[in-house]
Amino acid sequence: MLHTLLQPIPFAQLITSLFLAILFLQSGLDKVFNFADNLGWLTGHFSKTPFRGQVKLMLITITIAEVVAGALALVGVGQIAMNAGQLFAKNTFAMYGAQLAALDIVMLFFGQRIAKDYAGAASLVPYFILCVGQVVLLTL
Repeated sequence: MLHTLLQPIPFAQLITSLFLAILFLQSGLDKVFNFADNLGWLTGHFSKTPFRGQVKLMLITITIAEVVAGALALVGVGQIAMNAGQLFAKNTFAMYGAQLAALDIVMLFFGQRIAKDYAGAASLVPYFILCVGQVVLLTL
């Protein structure tokens, strides 16, 4: 099994799912454990936007999406490891995790653009590319 996991496609699928799991679980759990600080910062960040009255709901939505995407990606790591070497293996959890992660990045990107934080929006592009790349990679 280890030999199969070290082949380029399964390895790339596994390591990318692990990366997404770490990224989104850490980010989402940071928002859970530091909710008040994040809410305060985001309230200021969106104070001059049409979303200024909806910051708490947006933060809750993003937090849930991040935690769920990270958890799905983490379960997907196990699923990829268990399915390594099987033809036409379904890595459903990893796929859903990558898709939700991409959607989460789109939501964050939209918010950054609305807040006119163009540097913040630009910093999300590599993560988005990684998420979409993982979706494609998981179809191989």
